[in-house]
Amino acid sequence: MKAVSIEVVQHAALSPGLIEDLRCLFDAEYYADFGEWDPQQPYGYASHDVHLIARVGADVVGHVGWARRSISVGATDVDIAGVGGMLIAANSRGRKLGERLMHAADQSMTETGGIQFGYLGCREEVVPFYRACGWQRITAGERSVSRDGQAVEDPPGQPLLILPVSSCLASWPSGSIDLRGRTW
Repeated sequence: MKAVSIEVVQHAALSPGLIEDLRCLFDAEYYADFGEWDPQQPYGYASHDVHLIARVGADVVGHVGWARRSISVGATDVDIAGVGGMLIAANSRGRKLGERLMHAADQSMTETGGIQFGYLGCREEVVPFYRACGWQRITAGERSVSRDGQAVEDPPGQPLLILPVSSCLASWPSGSIDLRGRTW
């Protein structure tokens, strides 16, 4: 495989060409189930402030994004980077590129400052991948807002993971989580 480069791009700096490259990456995986990818509402989830984009040569072969938000956990406000949009092109899988993207995301959160934890929800079958990247599973109920603005209450048990960024793991508060917006 050719050398992989990873670039960090602020959402506002996405060029039309890069948006089209990302659309091709996501549509190759999800178009049949979800339709065309929209960077403002990617498949109904919250958009990202920061995109980490993996390239082989000029080809976009991977993506993960994150957005800063203050959420509540129990009675405590926590500043997080909500992570989503993790995708590796089918022809680039099996080469640890996902781990490289996740570590680059961690580094970008650290460099940005003011972020206590990375936060994500995922499917059960990908929990081992995120755990291998240093993320820790937590158990809590989660409240969010759906794409149509309705409150969503998920009971404890769904896959939720956190990554200590500027806080230690032991400082994660107990209690139900209110994302104060859409999930990633």
